[in-house]
Amino acid sequence: MADELIKIALVGHTNTGKTSLLRTLTRDTTFGDVADSPGTTRHVEGARLRLEGRPVLEWFDTPGMEDSIALLEYLERLARPDERLDGPSRIRRFLDTPEAHGRYEQEARVLTKMLDCDAALYVIDARDPVLGKHRDELAILAACGRPLLPVLNFVNAPAHRADEWRAAMARLGLHAVVEFDTVAPALDGEQQLYAKLGVLLDRHAATLNRLSESLSAQRQARHAAAYELLADLLIDVAALHLSSPSNDDALAAASNQLREKVRQREQACVTALLALYNFKPSDFTEDTLPLQGERWSMDLFHPQALMDMGVQVGMGAAAGAMAGAAVDLFSAGLTLGTGTLIGAAAGGLWQGVEKLGKRVAGKLRGWREISVDDAVLRLLALRERQLIDALERRGHAAREPLKLALPDDDAWRKGPLPDALKEARSRPEWSALGKHHEDSDRRKHVVQELAKTLACEPPQAI
Repeated sequence: MADELIKIALVGHTNTGKTSLLRTLTRDTTFGDVADSPGTTRHVEGARLRLEGRPVLEWFDTPGMEDSIALLEYLERLARPDERLDGPSRIRRFLDTPEAHGRYEQEARVLTKMLDCDAALYVIDARDPVLGKHRDELAILAACGRPLLPVLNFVNAPAHRADEWRAAMARLGLHAVVEFDTVAPALDGEQQLYAKLGVLLDRHAATLNRLSESLSAQRQARHAAAYELLADLLIDVAALHLSSPSNDDALAAASNQLREKVRQREQACVTALLALYNFKPSDFTEDTLPLQGERWSMDLFHPQALMDMGVQVGMGAAAGAMAGAAVDLFSAGLTLGTGTLIGAAAGGLWQGVEKLGKRVAGKLRGWREISVDDAVLRLLALRERQLIDALERRGHAAREPLKLALPDDDAWRKGPLPDALKEARSRPEWSALGKHHEDSDRRKHVVQELAKTLACEPPQAI
């Protein structure tokens, strides 16, 4: 029993989202063909889910049923007056007829797979009205003698008819119904689906529960890993310092170099986040990702980008054509004499005083320090959190542009920056964008703590 593979078929009318559901359940954007035209799936395709390295559940995507009204009438004519056949026997008799290889070939594929499976999900486009053909489909499918779980798809659409479908299912004796929007599934959508499958398949309930728990643990691990990627980005950017001669041309060149390093680092983070959630840049139109297209065409360092996200911008930044480069972060060095530096070193008041002393000495020789402004750190945190939240709520069948809702996150807009970023300011060796990167134990610890702070309260859209 422990090694038995659970087989589940996805069945229903054509173009209701069966393939889309499997893409989301398997987290595979390439499974099958998805299109708005009916009858896209013409044969049975399968996919397996593993638990502890062993396959435990096999999904089967079946073609859509297109002629259920005529098929039901044909099935009723197959029974002879002197015999009483149960549902599965009637279906098997049909599969032996020439019509099963001709007019009803597509429906025959569905019913053959139904008889071979433990249960089936009856996928419904909740935007459609309940029609007679749907009732006939269910009557035919029920004749296979396998448990059926209706799945209401597209329930996030504004004009869905979920209540009508629930009432119709109840009249047919199908009282266990689950809502699962393949485009934007609920965070606990998988858990609800497997819980109801477990009720219908009691002998497999323990396996389905363990599979659900494993998938939930994977989701939590992705959530934590996503915020660790963001924390690593913020530490890299906060710790980045570039030195420049104090003349205007040199400062402009160094500022451009700093901005470009940060832009590329943000894009690397975005690419890593997409891979973590099993998406690819090609899964999205160009108007949805940082540094590309219209949605993010406002540059990370442009004052308008900061204001659009609700980040307060200082007068100097708002007045300039570009924002975000803070010159002379350690400008206190202008007023620190040699004696003060010696006293601070002797008292052990500054960590890394040698490096800081060199920067101050450089300042006195006409060199300037350039780093990223706090406002840009806030913007980075806000828009990567925005992306993470959108990816966590996106089904792998979605084909529309990624919708990024403005996060309700005043702590990052206006509150004090976390101590981790303040410490990173004085640790230029922590930035992988600099010349002398050191991935110390302290840096790793700070990244982990910052990730926990970032992930503790996922942003809600406003």
